[in-house]
Amino acid sequence: MLSGIFPVIPSLFTTDNQIDLEAQRRVIRFALDAGAQGIVFPGVASEYSHLTLPEREQLMELVAEEVDGSVPLVGGASAASAADVIAAGSIAMKHGIRHLMIMAPQGLGADVAAHRAFFDEVAQGLAGAEIILQNAPVPTGAGLSAQAIIEIAAQIPAITYVKEETLPSGPAITTIREAGIVHLKGVFGGGGARYIIDELDRGACGAMPAVELTDLHVALWKAHAAGDHAKARHLYRLSLPLLVSQAIFRMRLTKHVLAKRGIAEALHVRAALPEMDAFTQRDVDTMLADLLSEFPANA
Repeated sequence: MLSGIFPVIPSLFTTDNQIDLEAQRRVIRFALDAGAQGIVFPGVASEYSHLTLPEREQLMELVAEEVDGSVPLVGGASAASAADVIAAGSIAMKHGIRHLMIMAPQGLGADVAAHRAFFDEVAQGLAGAEIILQNAPVPTGAGLSAQAIIEIAAQIPAITYVKEETLPSGPAITTIREAGIVHLKGVFGGGGARYIIDELDRGACGAMPAVELTDLHVALWKAHAAGDHAKARHLYRLSLPLLVSQAIFRMRLTKHVLAKRGIAEALHVRAALPEMDAFTQRDVDTMLADLLSEFPANA
């Protein structure tokens, strides 16, 4: 069973918008050294919709090579059509990856029958894969209700996990877990780990946040699993100021923090995101310094 902290690795680019392979390797190594129980690539935080299929394949090969079976690797295969999902998923499976995270597409709206047909086609086209159904809020995903997720997952045995990101995520996680779907192994939290304590308290099997605070999130996960809820909540409080800003600036903040932590200097993003001006950067740097002063990297 997959469980724990599975950070989503960003796609890193040079200033002239090319893939930065060395920076990519450094970030993966950081996540592994920080104790991540698994790795996810590509996800929304990887700007997957801004990667060409050849770039996606090149980066997937690099991630698989770096991870080298040391922890479970979840291959992101989200796309608007089942054919494109199968193409992306086939790339991941070619590298031995059998857990595939696939988003319920926003274009199918709330049509449960259409989503069920979509995932059935995907499951047939990716035989042997275990699907992690990602339920992201509109406009990123379809923002399906917990009952809709249950109806879809119950009829597609290949769906063995759910990543729940609609808000509030906690009640949805409880509802999905209590449905008793035999082949559903667990429900992951999402939303950048901004609600991780509530999600874990409800029995979420883990979280899939962005990568820049992997060491803190792993320490939080271990404290919660050990029953040290005071420590888990303390670490959670330390993380929240940065995660609030991350909700706005997304990959820009992730890459800024990675640079400030000396992990990778690649700051370029392809996604259309708000700019971080000098005031914002100073505020983020202060929040990061506050966090790291109480949370050394080896905590």
